[in-house]
Amino acid sequence: MSSSQTTSECNPSLTVAGGEPLAWGRRTYIMGIINLTPDSFSGDGLADDPRAAVELAQRMEADGADIIDVGAESTRPGTQPISAAAETARLLPALSAICESVSIPVSVDTYKAPVARRAIDAGAALVNDVWGCLADGAMAPVIAGAGVPAILMHNQSQAHYEDLVPDVIAGLSRIAGIAKAAGIAHHNIILDPGIGFGKTADHNLEILRRLPEFRELGFPLLLGVSRKSTIGRVLNLPPEERLEGTAAAVAMSIAGGADIVRVHDVKEMVRVARITDAVERGWRPEGWPNR
Repeated sequence: MSSSQTTSECNPSLTVAGGEPLAWGRRTYIMGIINLTPDSFSGDGLADDPRAAVELAQRMEADGADIIDVGAESTRPGTQPISAAAETARLLPALSAICESVSIPVSVDTYKAPVARRAIDAGAALVNDVWGCLADGAMAPVIAGAGVPAILMHNQSQAHYEDLVPDVIAGLSRIAGIAKAAGIAHHNIILDPGIGFGKTADHNLEILRRLPEFRELGFPLLLGVSRKSTIGRVLNLPPEERLEGTAAAVAMSIAGGADIVRVHDVKEMVRVARITDAVERGWRPEGWPNR
């Protein structure tokens, strides 16, 4: 019996990833991004270099990451999709090596069920689907069968809304309903409003400002704001110069109720999260002086 099975059987309502219980509300979890693509929007792609990916994963773990998220297909606007076979071939060597070299859970960033299945077999402990199980009808059953947590994001092909936040909340509620109907346990569903996906820069800023409204969904929230184009537009800066803007957006995300933040710059964002958690959630480091 795996440690994940043991923990989840002791408390069947607890979210567990790779044997690690995720205690929502105590502090923010930091998800480090590893792109195995040649065309990452932020210029950090590590295509065809599993050794560099492993070294980055180990550095992220040392810097305080709680989860590593590995993806092999770019989601930048205008990119051409690749086949499941091509994505799997690009993904598995690095993902397998990362799973063997770190002690924290590893997530696979894919919207294709065959890729998710192979990744889970290789050690992935979560699935991060930018289409919320809507792009591939087999995805939800694959996740349900594996019993792993699913990060389900709101996404759409165009940026038209009747009423932005209620529309995105309704979309996320629908996604969660589909996931549960397929057998994914409530405690294994994590929702992502989808900053930068089917939304304008003004939409993204409004979602950040109104993030507390998304708590009504009753699921943990993940926010991916790191180096996003909205930050670049506000500051008129390229991706490699968006650290401070990302830090501000991460702090706002946590203050608004985010449970996980997905970031490129782990060391810096861990520090941002800890200060924000200390203020917002009463988190304190070990050995905190009681005075």
